[in-house]
Amino acid sequence: MDVSSVNTTGIVGYADSFSKAVTKNVIVVFIGISITYINASLIHTFSKHQIFYTNPRYILFIHLVINDMIQVSLTIILFVISYTIYRINVSVCCVFILLALFTTENTPLNLACMAAECYIAVCMPLRHVEICTIKRTLMLIGLIWTTTMLSVMSDLFITLTTQPLDFFHSQVFCLRQTVFPSPLIIKKRDITYSVFLVIVWGTILYTYFRILFTAKTASKDAKKARNTILLHVFQLLLCMATYVAPQLLDILQQWFPKNRTDSLFAYYIIVQILPRSVSPIIYGIRDNTFRKYLKRYLFCKDSIL
Repeated sequence: MDVSSVNTTGIVGYADSFSKAVTKNVIVVFIGISITYINASLIHTFSKHQIFYTNPRYILFIHLVINDMIQVSLTIILFVISYTIYRINVSVCCVFILLALFTTENTPLNLACMAAECYIAVCMPLRHVEICTIKRTLMLIGLIWTTTMLSVMSDLFITLTTQPLDFFHSQVFCLRQTVFPSPLIIKKRDITYSVFLVIVWGTILYTYFRILFTAKTASKDAKKARNTILLHVFQLLLCMATYVAPQLLDILQQWFPKNRTDSLFAYYIIVQILPRSVSPIIYGIRDNTFRKYLKRYLFCKDSIL
């Protein structure tokens, strides 16, 4: 999603009472720590067992986990800053915003790639090993990062050419639109998000409907994919708010003008935090193989460190 929506809660945060502001920050930090702990257990489990780090499906999954950990950490830092420090140096804000945008835009693309892998495994099982190799998986991850970097870094280049050097030494409230203020960036963002929207949903609709039809007539293992598909779709629906964030925020502000901070806070939790808690459920809990190894770390039966 547009990272500015994370901080918009904070920009009017001083309309909140002190107790409400503290409560919101405690909730956000607590959820963030919980997700980070679970994801750290997933990463440790992945790194300790060859069955995972030699499997393209789990490689894509753990990339999503690491990406989400970075994204959650950055957005929580920005959220807390919006209530405490309030204004920071533009150059520092640029780093936060760029990294947050990288990881935010990575998520739907990574999920689309996981959908494609799942489609190949269910619908083309005899060619799965041939098509989904570790080398190709790592190249795909590199392509994901390259795509998002090309999308996001253009914001910085446009700002460098349109803003004076003194601008980068000034203090601002850390929002995407305050560090990247050019109207051209907004037009570019709308076009880019529209293209991403078509590509990701096109991939999702094609692969998942093919999997659903296959699961109805195939083996028991293929049919078990239907529940996973529903969770994937739920996660994608939440993550796809990335591409319509500005429009959704405008609607929220029109519908709830008197409860703007609360509605934006709920939006932040649902769109930014909740999708990052679905991944551990899909693979960390529902996946029998991963659950077998995960439980010894998650409940401290074996040290994570």
